[in-house]
Amino acid sequence: MRVIFMGTPDFAVGTLEALIRDGNEVCLVVTQPDKPRGRSGKLQPSPVKEAALAHGIEVFQPERVREQSGIEKLKKYEPDCIVVVAFGQILPKEILDLPKYCCVNLHASLLPKYRGAAPIQWAVIEGEKVSGVTTMRMDEGLDTGDMILKEEVELAEDETGGSLFDKLAEVGAGLAVKTLRALEDGSAKFIPQNHEEATKVGLIKKSFGELDFSKSAVELERLVRGLNPWPSTYTYYSGKTLKIWKAEIKEGGDPAEAGSIIKLGKSSFGIQTADGILVPQEL
Repeated sequence: MRVIFMGTPDFAVGTLEALIRDGNEVCLVVTQPDKPRGRSGKLQPSPVKEAALAHGIEVFQPERVREQSGIEKLKKYEPDCIVVVAFGQILPKEILDLPKYCCVNLHASLLPKYRGAAPIQWAVIEGEKVSGVTTMRMDEGLDTGDMILKEEVELAEDETGGSLFDKLAEVGAGLAVKTLRALEDGSAKFIPQNHEEATKVGLIKKSFGELDFSKSAVELERLVRGLNPWPSTYTYYSGKTLKIWKAEIKEGGDPAEAGSIIKLGKSSFGIQTADGILVPQEL
């Protein structure tokens, strides 16, 4: 199948590689413009751009792909399908209607749950036992298109945002391949989402990681895991920032002392919460 691939972060790289291995002709990769990183401010390419160049695939980096010049460029490639994985820009109807089959989006949740940004972190934060990936036929809404295929992934007891990211990226790559095969052989089924069951989640900012000890230890431990490795959770001690990378839960304590440090032994301490004690394991 002749494919235009749209993606930006490392989550999308595995899908691009899988589509290439499966014999699809990826004729163009569209990704976000290079951005400054680090203290030097040097422009760095996206992981998807690096992967595309390694395969000798042409790369297009528009500031706004919805502008007419971007649309006209895409039209020249006459794609059978456009595959979108964490691209970072909204596609207009003119692009959605461009491919022979459709624009397929790979989303890192079991739709209609966790539409929007950061579905991986939110699955951990909300204490889900099962997450997964969904492919859908894109429409003009935000993750509202008809579903094509789904695959579930169980979360481990110690699942972090980072470990779930890796699992879903691998499963998603295989699901994207299956989806394109189904489109090509005519076996694909398009299942409307139940919009009444939809949950929307927003972007996660660094400030979201500040621990609020008026919440329960269960909630805070899930937040620690969900925001590991980015942006990580933190609190303040003696005027300095203290990052907590891993924690456990201990029952008991006095909720009236929420936020206080509790000595648990020679080599451990806890922080009282509104319900239970949060015991840091890695700082």
